[in-house]
Amino acid sequence: MTGQSGGAQGGNRPNYNRPMNAREWALLLVVAFLWGSAFLFVAVAVKAFPPLTLGAIRLMLGGSLLTCILYATGGKLPLQPKIILWFFAVALVNSLVPIYLMSWAQQHISVGLTAILNGAVPLTTLFAAHLLTREEKLTGAKLAGTLAGLAGVAFIVGPDALKGLDTNLLAQFAAFLAAVFFGFGTVFGRRFRSLGVAPLAATAGTLTASGLMFLPLAIVIDRPWTLAAPNMAAIASALAAGLFSTATAHFLFFRLLSTAGATNASLVTLISVPSAILLGMLVLGETLDTRQIAGMLIVALGLAIVDGRPFAKLREALRQG
Repeated sequence: MTGQSGGAQGGNRPNYNRPMNAREWALLLVVAFLWGSAFLFVAVAVKAFPPLTLGAIRLMLGGSLLTCILYATGGKLPLQPKIILWFFAVALVNSLVPIYLMSWAQQHISVGLTAILNGAVPLTTLFAAHLLTREEKLTGAKLAGTLAGLAGVAFIVGPDALKGLDTNLLAQFAAFLAAVFFGFGTVFGRRFRSLGVAPLAATAGTLTASGLMFLPLAIVIDRPWTLAAPNMAAIASALAAGLFSTATAHFLFFRLLSTAGATNASLVTLISVPSAILLGMLVLGETLDTRQIAGMLIVALGLAIVDGRPFAKLREALRQG
């Protein structure tokens, strides 16, 4: 499981600028659904577990589960110093710093405004990939599609989220800075392919490193042994967040990242907001309003622009007509 990861070296380099195939789009939607479910699980679990403690639970559980699966299927974690260092580097940039920044920002600005700022992840990934890679350069279609998707997220959340836009500037900067870290972290995660680390080993190692970084902070800052005993709903939600929204979602994300590239993989952030709303409708009985439906259509338009093929087929149909 830690050998070559499908043409990472030599002349068989993946073409990250191509449109995603059906399998990659399916992975993207599944990851978006799993990450969207985190909104439901965390909303329940955070009532009993402080953010750092909940993060440590999710990441340690996810990393441990995937490490067990890795060894059970005949693989093992690569323990070369260079790869271990990269596990912790990706964990720092893609987990510890942005999650802390987001948690701090949400104490001062609305969830809606945080969601809009977090929706900038595909945009920051687009620029990070353009600066740091040779294969994923900025194109007009990718930029236009990403901006349209971000507008769709803002439309879904609604204008009320912008009421505090002129206040708490430091919190807004922290939330946007988290999106920058997530963007660069996504690009850094692509490096595992060229290091010959398969997606399962990359995910297990990164989540374990993230958990090991969160754990001492949770112990020192949250002092979880002083907290009231959590109820069963909070425990079940924390476990679900670790097993599904963290372990499963990150494994599928790293598989997508290894074949579709950082720019395409980061689009999951745009879809996770609509998926969270749909889950709220299905699980919690919430209703969709016209604005949210329109916002989802705008997100879909942005994804179609990034992919390019729907418009190419439309132009061909118009020429033939």
